[in-house]
Amino acid sequence: MMKLKVLCDVMDVLEVIGSTDDSISALHCDSRRVEEGTLFFALSGAVVDGSRFIPQAIVAGAIAVVTEQLLDQVPSGVTVIRVGNVRRSMAFCAALFYGNPSHAIPVVGVTGTNGKTTTSYLLESIFKQAGYRPAVFGTVDYRFESARVPAANTTPESLDLQQLMARFRADGADAMILEVSSHALKQHRADGVAFDAVVFTNLTPEHLDYHPDMADYYQSKSRLFTALRGTARAIVNGDDAYGAQLAGELPDCTVFGAERGDVFARRVKMSRTGTSAVFATPAGDLAIDSRLIGGFNLSNLLAAVATTASLDIPLAKIAAGIKGAPQVPGRVESVDNDRGILALVDYAHTGDALRQVLKTLSGIEAGRRITVVGCGGDRDRSKRPVMAAAAVELSDIVLLTSDNPRTEDPLQILQQMRAGAISRGIAECSPDQLDRWGEKVFCVVPDRRLAIETAVRVAKSGDIILVAGKGHEDYQILGVQKVHFDDREELFAALTDGGGQR
Repeated sequence: MMKLKVLCDVMDVLEVIGSTDDSISALHCDSRRVEEGTLFFALSGAVVDGSRFIPQAIVAGAIAVVTEQLLDQVPSGVTVIRVGNVRRSMAFCAALFYGNPSHAIPVVGVTGTNGKTTTSYLLESIFKQAGYRPAVFGTVDYRFESARVPAANTTPESLDLQQLMARFRADGADAMILEVSSHALKQHRADGVAFDAVVFTNLTPEHLDYHPDMADYYQSKSRLFTALRGTARAIVNGDDAYGAQLAGELPDCTVFGAERGDVFARRVKMSRTGTSAVFATPAGDLAIDSRLIGGFNLSNLLAAVATTASLDIPLAKIAAGIKGAPQVPGRVESVDNDRGILALVDYAHTGDALRQVLKTLSGIEAGRRITVVGCGGDRDRSKRPVMAAAAVELSDIVLLTSDNPRTEDPLQILQQMRAGAISRGIAECSPDQLDRWGEKVFCVVPDRRLAIETAVRVAKSGDIILVAGKGHEDYQILGVQKVHFDDREELFAALTDGGGQR
């Protein structure tokens, strides 16, 4: 319970109609979850105006409403608080109501197009080695020790985020790591979080169905840094063009890079089993040994080292955390088999991410590189030909397939991808001709399971198969229905079931 007048102190209040002496017992922005004593936040969405649901919220027991709109009628006994920004007010109210769970413990935020999840896993492992009990909020799940909550979004809505942070804090979490998406930053979901360090991994075209352009995408990401308070540290990738821009706009930050920066790498050695290097840091040189592979993962390793070193975690603990970090689900994740095939599943779902993974695989001694990839429906259409072009340029065989088509026609999505492959001058054939083709080639196989089985059927010992786009996801969204589908399960089944013959 908390007095409404106390919550009003953290909102950008423009007008109050009614009393603020009542005690609030719950916060909600979904009228279906409202209970007696609720403070209801009427969010203005792109599709639905939350003000429409104020009457339902009041009937369900809301005793106060936060809105940006002037209301024509207000029932007696209900307080209306008009604010400049409901989402921002809600974030700070949530933090206060749930006891400011991010205060007095180290909290790290990670943002960027690619690398957030891998960096968060590395940070979690390092914090554990340093004696902390960290909670993690990210794309895969929201977790603390044995507790796992499925992640509906990379960053939860502020009410859910603060409530879950408070729950994990009460259970013993003494550090927190958050992946912070551009959607979350633009929608003020993390405004009530007191960050001690924030990390910028990179920025490449993505979510342009939501952001009108790259400038807006960048501005959303940069909010995490420009809104920092007190002695919080900013950790920025200087090898990324947008990272370099951000570093120039900040009064003080730690810059990491492959060859230069406050933290950089020397004597890098990469193989198909991992990466070793010596990192130069302000605290001294650090030898690292990681199971992660690829230049993009070198950047993630640098990000994790630069962040934890800035928080004064001893270098020996950082090295141990990196060495002991677990396989990140769906991030260049290997699928075991006895056929001599390096079978991998990765979440790469942008042109840049796919290109980075394939560049890494091109540096591994192998036979042919076979890539299975698709693009999601009802999302940024501009990346479809770009992803297909990257796939055919850096693979020997490419199978274009479906990936969460949602309400779009899968064949229309594949036509847009097909155009990108053809633009690179790569030949197209039918799936049954792949065995007989002697040069770079691609084909279209709309059924994702059949595409994976076909890739396994044509693969030989020494080849590499990459199934890209879904990573850790264990579902396909067909229309509005979510059905179980896990690339790792499908790839394993194909590899152990007669080479994909069912």
